[in-house]
Amino acid sequence: MTVKQRLKQYYLLMRLDRPIGIYLLLWPTLWALWIAGSGSPDPLVLVVFVAGVVLMRSAGCVINDYADRHFDPHVERTRDRPIAAGRVTPREALMLFAVLCLGAFLLVLLLNRLTILLSLGGVVLAALYPFMKRYTHLPQVFLGAAFGWAVPMAFAAQTGEVPKVAWLLFVATVLWATAYDTMYGMVDRDDDVKIGVKSTAILFGEADRAIIATIQLLMLLALLMVGQSAGLGGYYYFGLLLVVCLSLYQQYLIRERRPAACFKAFLNNNWLGAAVFTGIVLDYLVRVES
Repeated sequence: MTVKQRLKQYYLLMRLDRPIGIYLLLWPTLWALWIAGSGSPDPLVLVVFVAGVVLMRSAGCVINDYADRHFDPHVERTRDRPIAAGRVTPREALMLFAVLCLGAFLLVLLLNRLTILLSLGGVVLAALYPFMKRYTHLPQVFLGAAFGWAVPMAFAAQTGEVPKVAWLLFVATVLWATAYDTMYGMVDRDDDVKIGVKSTAILFGEADRAIIATIQLLMLLALLMVGQSAGLGGYYYFGLLLVVCLSLYQQYLIRERRPAACFKAFLNNNWLGAAVFTGIVLDYLVRVES
């Protein structure tokens, strides 16, 4: 395999060809940065976090495929992934994971001590999440915690502390990720049952739609509390109205539990994250102009 071909396999292993995971990790990070910075986050902090999101999401994909290397060959959707197909060795994957984490940590060193300390928790969550599906039916909750950990880090980097609103936003992010990753889990539910992988999609069974709806309502409640705590106004709440509409659309998509429609519902969450962020940005812009 040439260097160019090997780099391409690393690119695919990091799933840079499928950036939806970057978007879903980036949105709550941007929510936090804009609220923590009162609409004007520090440019250095913003650059560090955006680059960190790309690096850590890539690292998460690598360690996930390493953890699933014995399962992926038996799942139709994942059998052609680089490790499962034998194009990247497990040792190479671990080395790539280490390099990506090191790159993210070097970026964090540009920030304050509290952010550096919190980043260690983020690495632990990212490394543990892929293995949770062997021991618990709640790996989606661990994914939410891993994705949401950027929220307290963002507040720490921007303000030097982690206030109550940061933890409310963290809870909202965990709930959101649990909902959309359960939709994602519904795509592979039949294969996961066969190979013994656990997920909330399996745990919830026939109650999956109702439980996802409940989680979506709790997420909305948490976001409402964030708005009140941060003193946000009408544009933010209009964004939450869009969240309600998008959540209803996702429920419509998963109504028959068809894998393709469930995957479409999962992808639709990119727009949900964008709606919240747009509401936050517009709210602070109006304040500045007035």
